[in-house]
Amino acid sequence: MIRFAKVSTALLLVGGVSLAMRVESQSSKKVGAKKDAGKSVSQKGAQKTSSAQTASQNVAKLAGYVISIPNTVVKISMLPIPAGEANIGGQAVKVKPFFMASTETTWEAFDAFLASGPSTKPYDQTDYAPDVIARPSKSYILPDLGWGHRGYPAINLSFINCEMFCRWLSKVTGKKYRFPTEAEWEWACRGGVKGELKMDDAMIDKVSWNGDNSQDSTHPVGKKLPNGYGLFDMLGNVGEWATDSAGKPVLCGPTFEDAAADVKPTARLRWEPSWQESDPQIPKSRWWLSDGPFVGFRIVCDN
Repeated sequence: MIRFAKVSTALLLVGGVSLAMRVESQSSKKVGAKKDAGKSVSQKGAQKTSSAQTASQNVAKLAGYVISIPNTVVKISMLPIPAGEANIGGQAVKVKPFFMASTETTWEAFDAFLASGPSTKPYDQTDYAPDVIARPSKSYILPDLGWGHRGYPAINLSFINCEMFCRWLSKVTGKKYRFPTEAEWEWACRGGVKGELKMDDAMIDKVSWNGDNSQDSTHPVGKKLPNGYGLFDMLGNVGEWATDSAGKPVLCGPTFEDAAADVKPTARLRWEPSWQESDPQIPKSRWWLSDGPFVGFRIVCDN
């Protein structure tokens, strides 16, 4: 599979909502482990930065919320992301405050969407108006590949498939849900940390499902440490659909297939034919990526 080159910007995650580690750049002070009402833990030997403190203070001013999908027991935790700035393609891009799901979208949530109406007919190539909600045609493969369903990220999903999920969720909840922009995703991924920071192998293993520890498959969401905003799996498990400055689809973040050395917030992929190489249909499915087990998504909502 041919992939876009990944920029070698380094990253270090900082303390967040649950079992997070606060880490600072080279000039920081070490702090001991500390529990705070069961919500966060700073581990011994970890370091904290002023940027991490600022991020925590900004987040504290906002309140997250939980989506309860109607007629199901499925819930999605939405966490506040403060305003900031991301460097995209050498350009500084301002980011307004928004809310982001704490995890990648799971099969339970996506199944609710699939069960909410009739599926699209196979081979349908309709151009849908912005207010139309369509469900995907039935997949000819087992979408989760038998890797796991409950608690696992939904995978093999095309951009339009995830877009229709966002439209449906917006309709049934009365709030507007969408993909993050590339700048929003990058800012959220960094968890409040600015500058060129690094993670050693031990830290990468604690925050990321990658090619060195994933056994070549996805894993249930939320099992690794979160970043400074409480977001899980931003640096591994599956890549996440976002939109670039031109509104075009871009897959952000490293995946379970990438080597630990490539676990960076700047990892990006664009759709290519190899993502559907084994799909025998003509035309190939517009909904499912037969060879895209590394493709998932995460939702956001404007503040």
